[in-house]
Amino acid sequence: MAGGNLDVLDIYPLNHYYFGSKESLPLKEEETLDHRIQRFKFNYNTHGIRTCVQAVLLVDLFKHPHLLLLQVRHSLYKLPEIECLRRKLSSKLSMSEEDDRWEVGECLGMWWRPDFETLIYPVLPPNIKRPKECTKLFLVRLPESCKFIVPKNLKLIAVPLCQVHENFKTYGPIIAGVPQLLSKFSYNTPDTD
Repeated sequence: MAGGNLDVLDIYPLNHYYFGSKESLPLKEEETLDHRIQRFKFNYNTHGIRTCVQAVLLVDLFKHPHLLLLQVRHSLYKLPEIECLRRKLSSKLSMSEEDDRWEVGECLGMWWRPDFETLIYPVLPPNIKRPKECTKLFLVRLPESCKFIVPKNLKLIAVPLCQVHENFKTYGPIIAGVPQLLSKFSYNTPDTD
């Protein structure tokens, strides 16, 4: 970006969005870390590398950009995970699957899990030839307004980017790194009145 010009990202006020609920998603309540690793190994041996695609959704609140996160069990935070971007966003966070106004943008970054352990890295170590998982983050530009319909056992919350930045303990390395990935943007709240 010559001359320090930043890409402009339009974000709309949180009060432009409607939030409702739908049936709960089944969660693996009693699964231990050992069971999760065994399932991960089985799936890897059956299907190969696991690829996760997650959405970065931003809204404006009090003239500051906020990241929309799914909260599970009052302590675990996740970016909305999507398999086929537009269709899954509509089916997981929208009133109907016909609502296809999601503007999927660029890939902001990728994280790699070299083994079955919990550690994940923003680069693939050169000695790893067969990584176990790749997580890709895509910027999704929200329309001026839409409906978010969230499963009853999850919460969709808006967290200030400054609170997320490098807060690895609370949000994990992927979410804590999002503000840095977004540093190439300037934020604009269009006058919608």
